[in-house]
This record gives sequence, C-alpha cells and structure tokens, in this order.
Amino acid sequence: MSRICAVCGKSPRVGCLVSNARNRVKRWLYPNVHTMRFIMVDDPKLRVRRASVCTKCVKAGKVKKVI
Repeated sequence: MSRICAVCGKSPRVGCLVSNARNRVKRWLYPNVHTMRFIMVDDPKLRVRRASVCTKCVKAGKVKKVI
C-alpha cells in the first residue's frame, strides 16, 4: 500500500528519535493515510474514486466519504 495521500501528496518524512542523552537516530514519520472510497469536492462530475487519503484532507472537507 502506498503511503502517499492522493489529494495533497503528503508522503513519509525523515526525522530524528532523540533519547534522554540527546543521541539522535534517524526514523521515519508516516502520515495517517487510509484507503477509502471518496468523491472529490472540486470535481464537477462527482466520480467515485478509491485511493489513499490522509485524515487531514478528510477533516478539512477536501473529500467526501462514500459508504
């Protein structure tokens, strides 16, 4: 499964895991992405698509969930 949002293009990033001694180790930060059926709000044809969408796009109202 792809970990990239189909709406905003958000993808995994690299960050640091910092210990109490401030040792830094590379780690991945993954977006909260779910595969769902949805309708793009901006689409005039209202086509139903199935793709990975981050939860921020769902909460912002960029997509409408289809049940």
